[in-house]
Amino acid sequence: MKHHKSVVVAGHICLDVIPDLSHLPSGQFGTLFQPGQLITAGKVEFSTGGPVSNTGLALHQLGVPTRLSAKVGDDSFGQVIIDLIDPELTHGVTRSQQESTSYSVIISPPETDRIFLHFPGANDTFCAADIDYELVAAAHLFHFGYPPIMRRMYEEDGAELRVVFQRAKATGVTTSLDMAVPDPASPGGQADWRKILEHTLPFVDIFSPSIEEILYMLRRDLFEELKETGIVEQATPELLIGLSDDLLHMGVKILLLKLGHRGLYLQTSSAGQLAQMGRAVPKEPANWADRTLWAPCFQVQVAGTTGAGDATIAGFIASLLRELSPEEALTTAVAVGACNVEAADALSGLQSWAATQDRLSRPWVRLPLDLSAYGWRKTMPFDLWEPRMRLDQS
Repeated sequence: MKHHKSVVVAGHICLDVIPDLSHLPSGQFGTLFQPGQLITAGKVEFSTGGPVSNTGLALHQLGVPTRLSAKVGDDSFGQVIIDLIDPELTHGVTRSQQESTSYSVIISPPETDRIFLHFPGANDTFCAADIDYELVAAAHLFHFGYPPIMRRMYEEDGAELRVVFQRAKATGVTTSLDMAVPDPASPGGQADWRKILEHTLPFVDIFSPSIEEILYMLRRDLFEELKETGIVEQATPELLIGLSDDLLHMGVKILLLKLGHRGLYLQTSSAGQLAQMGRAVPKEPANWADRTLWAPCFQVQVAGTTGAGDATIAGFIASLLRELSPEEALTTAVAVGACNVEAADALSGLQSWAATQDRLSRPWVRLPLDLSAYGWRKTMPFDLWEPRMRLDQS
C-alpha cells in the first residue's frame, strides 16, 4: 500500500562487494589470511550500501514514494549501482566523470567479525549543489545520512552540511539526519562534531544517531571509557535523557537514539517546536509533545545486522508520514528493524507495510528490558517504557 506523502533520501551510497567465504574453516582467519596466501573464494555478491540505499529502499518497500539523491562515478561500479536500483527512484542520482564510485569490500569469514575495505570515492565530493531541490520541494520529508564519512560534509566545521539543511528547510520540507561513527584516525573522526552539530541542528527536525555515534561526538571521554565493556549495555535512562536534552536544545524536534539490541529511544520537544517541523508535522502535535519513550526490540532469529539501524529509521519515518502515534511509530520502527536482521543483507528481510502491520497484530515476544529500577513503567498496550512521573501527571 502506497501513501501519498513522499521522501527524498540523500547522502552516502556505495557498492558492497561481498565474496562468499562461508566454506572456510570457522575461526581460522589469522591462520588463513597471511601474506602470500591464495585463498579460494566463492561467488561474489554485489549490493548497494549506505543510507541512501538502505533507508531509501526500505521506505520504498514500505510503500512510501521515495526518490534518491547521491553521487556515483561514471564507471562500471556506478553502473552496477544504477542497475541494482529501481529506475523510478534514481532521478536524483548524479554520475561524475571526475570521481570514482565508492565501494566496500566486505570480508566475512565464518565466526569472525567482518572486515571492511572502504573507498569513499564520490561521496567525499558530494555537496549541496548535487541535490535537486525541486525534488526536495515536492517531498514531505528530506532525509540525509552519514556525513561523518563524507569529506565535504564535515570539513570547515560542517559548513556544507549546514547549507544542505538550510536550503532543504527553506523549501518547507521536514528534515531528518542520520549519522555514522567515523574512523577515529581519519579527518572525519578528528572533526569538531559538537561545533558541526551546533551549526546544523537548528535546521534539523528529526535526528537519529546511535548511542555510540552521539557519545563519540559529544562526550568522547565517556565514549572511550564505556566502549571496552559495551556502550549499549551501559546506556541508562539518565544518560539518554541528558544527551537528548542537549540535542533538543540545539534545535532538534524529534530525537531518536538507536540502541542496538536494546531498542530505540525517543524524546521530543514542545508542541510549539513540533508545529514548526514542516510538511511532515504530526497531525496532532500535542500527542507528540514532550514525550520520552523507550521501545524494546522484538525477538527474532538474527542472520545479520547490516542496515538494521537504517531500516529502523525507515520504519519510523514511514509511520510518521502515515500519522501514527508516537507509540505506534516506535513499535513499527523496531518491528522493521527486527525483520531486517532476519536476513544477512540490508533489504531482503524487509516486508511490505501491510505485512509488517499484520505481523504486529499477532503475538510477538520482545527482548527483555526492565527499567523499573529507574522509576519507569510500561505503557500499555505497546509494551514501551516511559518515565513514571509523566504517566502520573497525565
